[in-house]
Amino acid sequence: MTQRPKRLNKAWQDLREALEGLRTRIVQSEAAQLPLLEQQDPSLPWHPGIRNMLHYLALRSVDLRPLQGALSDAGLSSLGRAESHVLDSVQCTLQILYAALRMPPADFSDATAITREQGQRALTDNTLALLGSPPHQRSTHIMVTLSGDRADDADFFRRLFTAGMNIARINCAHDSPGIWRRLAEQVRTASRDTGQPCRILADLAGHKIRTGPLPDAPGVIHLRPERDRLGRLLEPARMTAMACHQASSSLPSGVDCLLLLVSGSAMPQQGEDLLCHDARGKERVLVVERVENEVITLQATQGCYFTAGNRCQSRRRRHVQGYFAGIPQSFVPLHLEIGDSLLLQSQGGPGGPALNGLPARISCTVPEVIPQLPIGQQVWVDDGKIAAVVLEQTSEGALLRITKTKPGGARLLPDRGLNFPGLALELPALSAKDLDDLGTIIPLADLVGFSFVENAGNMRSMLEALRQRQGEHLGVIAKIETASAFHHLPEILLAALGRQPMGVMIARGDLAVEVGPERLAEVQEEILWLAEAAHLPVIWATQVLEQLTKKGVISRPEFTDAAMGVRAECVMLNKGPYAVEAVHTLNDILTRMQAHQHKKFSQLRALHWGATEEPPDQWPEPPR
Repeated sequence: MTQRPKRLNKAWQDLREALEGLRTRIVQSEAAQLPLLEQQDPSLPWHPGIRNMLHYLALRSVDLRPLQGALSDAGLSSLGRAESHVLDSVQCTLQILYAALRMPPADFSDATAITREQGQRALTDNTLALLGSPPHQRSTHIMVTLSGDRADDADFFRRLFTAGMNIARINCAHDSPGIWRRLAEQVRTASRDTGQPCRILADLAGHKIRTGPLPDAPGVIHLRPERDRLGRLLEPARMTAMACHQASSSLPSGVDCLLLLVSGSAMPQQGEDLLCHDARGKERVLVVERVENEVITLQATQGCYFTAGNRCQSRRRRHVQGYFAGIPQSFVPLHLEIGDSLLLQSQGGPGGPALNGLPARISCTVPEVIPQLPIGQQVWVDDGKIAAVVLEQTSEGALLRITKTKPGGARLLPDRGLNFPGLALELPALSAKDLDDLGTIIPLADLVGFSFVENAGNMRSMLEALRQRQGEHLGVIAKIETASAFHHLPEILLAALGRQPMGVMIARGDLAVEVGPERLAEVQEEILWLAEAAHLPVIWATQVLEQLTKKGVISRPEFTDAAMGVRAECVMLNKGPYAVEAVHTLNDILTRMQAHQHKKFSQLRALHWGATEEPPDQWPEPPR
């Protein structure tokens, strides 16, 4: 028998000692942490995800990169895919080392290790309990955000099911309880009609910390014909108006304004020219293109601006006269540049631009947060399009200085998100609206999305609110969208594990603003890893195939981002006019990618370079 080189023997001995030290750290950490958790919460259930997550946190408390390289060089597991079975992975590697060093196998009965098979089965079971079964040919669920304006479009829902949707999301930050009920009814009906199961997620609005209103300004209709690069007319501009003799408080759908006819005026006729002066005093001609009952379609071959009160008269029939009215009011955005001041008002009411030496101002939808802002606190507005810093607290609110905009400045509009990175806000876990909405959504939904959860106390408050309303059957999705939620993720998961079905959503929009866009990729990876260690499903959300959903076209980076989503158990699409097309595309991407990737594990299916035929959709099971 040949002797191993002493150098190799020494390397294996070093690996054995390092792994034994790592195992000791993991076992001792569990022994110390579990009693503390049970002391804090005597009702703590036994759940394999709790024990394995403690193992994972202990594993990742040290820098393993040097050890990983040495393990890989020795042809052993580098522990790089041990999330679901941490202690078992360390112990299996140790047993291989013992055999290589001709040592007897170790007795590891002093600690309970979750095996790889048990960990994967736990994740699968938790996914089925929370999200239900995905379509047979696809392992990743597809969630689609529903739009309230489609609440009566039964065909749209059937097409979503046919395309591959199997979870429908109702966003309680928008629409009304009546619309939510109608959307849920459409989902249930389409599910019965197609024979495809679908669960409903009702996403609570949370504390919507957003900019308040701006003063209303007179509405303007701007007609702008389409021209080629030489200025030649390609397509006239169009507007619709309801011609009538009495003002109406509301406009029919699709109608831009009223054309109030003066007393004794007849209705305009198709083909008739209406002469008018627009808001600038420019002479313009509007041609009556179509008349349907009282609704007329007007076309313009020149650019024009119309406000309420602009008059018009028929060129041919002078007794046909009227004036425009009912143009919806709008607001004038605040224009902000670097160095400008902005007062975040403590009181509600409309804001306004800088005037007479006073700074521009805008209110906040949750005014309780304003006194909590310390001097120097960063403030991000509208998903980071505008950055500011708190200069001082005044009797009127927090005075901010703008530190970042796009070149030339940025427009600040109402209802834009406000983020305060790193600041723990003292707000109740659930807003009054959230608590009220729970009563509506519990009978409608299978899952509830917990927006802006920050810590374990928040999660316990949610579970208690559900218990008081007989909603314990609902699965809970912890939406990780703040830096605080990310840093407290282990305790958030521990607060709900084993009590009712649970999952994690990587809400990448607000999260990117909170942690910085450069760090988002790193943070979303860490969330995926920790959730797998807890054997919990993950929802990959925000701006997936956004251009395709909104505009009907797709960018190459969107393909890659969607493909990365296969490592989660569910991928979420936002609402948009091309939602069905986006579901088709996402279904195709996920079905293809599942043959190549499972979580962090790259799967080496057979490749077919140079093949003249497409590889089969269904691959044979590997031999066991």
